[in-house]
Amino acid sequence: MRYLHTMVRVTDLDESLKFYCDALGLRELRRYENEKGRFTLVFLAAPGNDEAQVELTWNWDAENYGIGRAFGHLAYEVDDIYATCRHLMDRGITINRPPRDGRMAFIRSPDRISVELLQKGASLPVCEPWVSMPNSGEW
Repeated sequence: MRYLHTMVRVTDLDESLKFYCDALGLRELRRYENEKGRFTLVFLAAPGNDEAQVELTWNWDAENYGIGRAFGHLAYEVDDIYATCRHLMDRGITINRPPRDGRMAFIRSPDRISVELLQKGASLPVCEPWVSMPNSGEW
């Protein structure tokens, strides 16, 4: 058995691709459009890690999706948690749980999917503005 991907339903494919690709840095591996079924699948992965994929599923007909408690979050390891969070903030992404500990942060996708960012290796030294930045919303 091997892990293939995690599927996330999205309500606006363009906004979701801006978040996952332009802001978070994932890259599109492949796309499948099904006119009869009226849906598009887009498979994404972090650079250099094609095995761990996220499948964005966009149903062309509007639906309202609720996020159940059974789904927790997606998680990605980053080389520099502070630089990553600054990059995301510069692109208008809210840091819901700032990396006050130099180790962990949380953000949310346009569809409110929680994404955990973890510092690769040891925690970075605690510093401003992160250490005094409060949580924002849910994460």
